[in-house]
Amino acid sequence: MPGRSPRRYPARPMSERFTVLVMAAGRGTRMRSSIPKVLHPICGKPMVRWVIDAARAAGASEVLCVTRPGDGVAEGLPDGVSVAEQRAGEGTGAAVLAAREAVGEAGSLLVLSGDHPLLSRELIAGLMDTHRTQGVAATILTTEELDPAGYGRVVRDAGGSVERIVETKHTEGVSDGVLSTREINLGTYAFEAGELWAALDDVEEERGERYLTGVFPLLRERGDTVVAHSTRDVSSSVGVNDRVGLMDADRLAQRQIIEHHARAGVTFLAPDSVRVEVGVEIGEDTTICPATTLRGATRVGPNCEIGPGTTITDCTLGDGVTALNSFMAGAVVDDGASLGPFAYLRPGAHICAGAKIGTFVEIKNSEVGAGAKVPHLSYIGDTDVGEGANVAAGNITANYDGFAKHRTVIGKDAKTGVHASYVAPVRVGEGAYIAAGSVITEDVPDGALGISRPDQKNVEGYAERIEKERG
Repeated sequence: MPGRSPRRYPARPMSERFTVLVMAAGRGTRMRSSIPKVLHPICGKPMVRWVIDAARAAGASEVLCVTRPGDGVAEGLPDGVSVAEQRAGEGTGAAVLAAREAVGEAGSLLVLSGDHPLLSRELIAGLMDTHRTQGVAATILTTEELDPAGYGRVVRDAGGSVERIVETKHTEGVSDGVLSTREINLGTYAFEAGELWAALDDVEEERGERYLTGVFPLLRERGDTVVAHSTRDVSSSVGVNDRVGLMDADRLAQRQIIEHHARAGVTFLAPDSVRVEVGVEIGEDTTICPATTLRGATRVGPNCEIGPGTTITDCTLGDGVTALNSFMAGAVVDDGASLGPFAYLRPGAHICAGAKIGTFVEIKNSEVGAGAKVPHLSYIGDTDVGEGANVAAGNITANYDGFAKHRTVIGKDAKTGVHASYVAPVRVGEGAYIAAGSVITEDVPDGALGISRPDQKNVEGYAERIEKERG
């Protein structure tokens, strides 16, 4: 306001916590999905959780999400996040007003978009530090690193404060001076809550919508100052409106995740072919080979070699594990064990130290003891395989009788022949042997040979007789 000094607020410590409002309302019809837009995953985590986690890491004291009644967003939010339902009005301003009662009139409020998942903790902290130290009513996140076409241009006054934001999606009537401005609004804002609510009450609707950016000229008219926090980190501008935007955000997030692991000592032989979801842990000197996917709560120890062509979900792998062309979910693999090629570990599988699970072997809800081997073409379900045992090719544990599942025990140092089956519940003793082709239905004592097959009978001259019959 001419002739009036801009109003300032006392500078506050940079460590002071703040409230975050995440605008997450709406299903996002351009996604063509029954899933709310902000719950679509980016590298294994819903995009709105990326925003929430970044805000919390930057020091937020409370996080609120604006949702629409019945849009399904609230059900997908993490614990500790409050919900403010937008029951009236359209536009970003109406969405923010829906949280007025929950936020209150005092303190700093950070407004974020739930569909901008790549906004970093560092950028949020920098924005809030600028807002606190400048002692202003509002701070806008801006950049000059993008093509400004279609964005809201930031017009500053002679003193460097933000004078107004001019939307340039439609350029008719916009001056050449404004269009030559490269600084753009990225849609992330810090406010003093009381001043925000007072200004929002007076923002007039445009085409049936109340826009949050309408508060800035009103704040200046009332003697408040609006400043910009400029950044070169343009990932914060990546918004998701459709599946193409989802792919773009996922690709950028994936690159960030892999670079983080690489800096921590992990080798990626073909990083563009690898997928590592957020939250996966990988130890130093581990090599991730091409076409490998690590998902969920997976933890991989140091000095491992994973892949190529391996998929791991919610598993824990110890030190020095190798997993070649394998698929595993919900399994635990101890130090020095080897898997594959083409091993399949199902939930409840526990492969102990130094054990070997070989080609086309499936393990389900079973423990394979230290140093034991299941090298080829076997199914081991609901079974305890003892230390040092060797389970030969084509062994099957028949664990289900049509009504219930039962366990098989193959004892320490036992050695089985090829194509043997075990009808559970049954126990093969320590150091026992199983003859090839046997169907074991009764316990085999320690050190004994279990054999269960009909005697062989040879029919002499059979081939000659068949040839005569065909002739």
